[in-house]
Amino acid sequence: MTSSNHFSDNKTVQPSQIATLILSFSDEFISLMKEKTGNLPLVHFDEDWLSPCEQTRKDDCVYWQPVPITSQKPLTFDNLEEALEISLHPDIKDYFTTIYSEAVEAICEEGALSLLFAWNEDDFYRLQENIIGHILMKQKLKQAPTIFFAVTDEEDIIISIMNETGEVWVERVGCKPHKKMANSLSDFIKTLKPALAKDLTI
Repeated sequence: MTSSNHFSDNKTVQPSQIATLILSFSDEFISLMKEKTGNLPLVHFDEDWLSPCEQTRKDDCVYWQPVPITSQKPLTFDNLEEALEISLHPDIKDYFTTIYSEAVEAICEEGALSLLFAWNEDDFYRLQENIIGHILMKQKLKQAPTIFFAVTDEEDIIISIMNETGEVWVERVGCKPHKKMANSLSDFIKTLKPALAKDLTI
């Protein structure tokens, strides 16, 4: 009985498969940046839009890297789900609550894309507002709900998951998804290769 209580007191929550893949991929992205440029990626510095991702300043920019979200109060989509009376697919909730980060550049079989994440806690809530707007648009158009998580170089083309199935699809904003990319978000992430971040010094 004593050993059982001792075990339960020391339980740790294991990261989901999505979280593990995102952490691994963000590490690959930073490794590529360091290997090819000798530095972390840069973002324009904004004293009103700080992030735990920020490292050291360089002129009007700051070096950054993705960091795990470790806030004592976990980030959730509870308010969104209550407002829309919808349950978001667990994969997309894991995706957006694993790291803070600027967009992470990647390459899939269809071409280049930017994986979207929250830069800070305020950005996480702004992200939720954008997702709410996207889902309301889908409802108005009588289309199945999707949640975007990446953008492409082609205007209005986004990568989303189908909320009901967790499948990854390509869609044009305002239209039904038109090409299936993977059966799941984890399957999709496994196909990605990191790409260099845009060079702000040019």
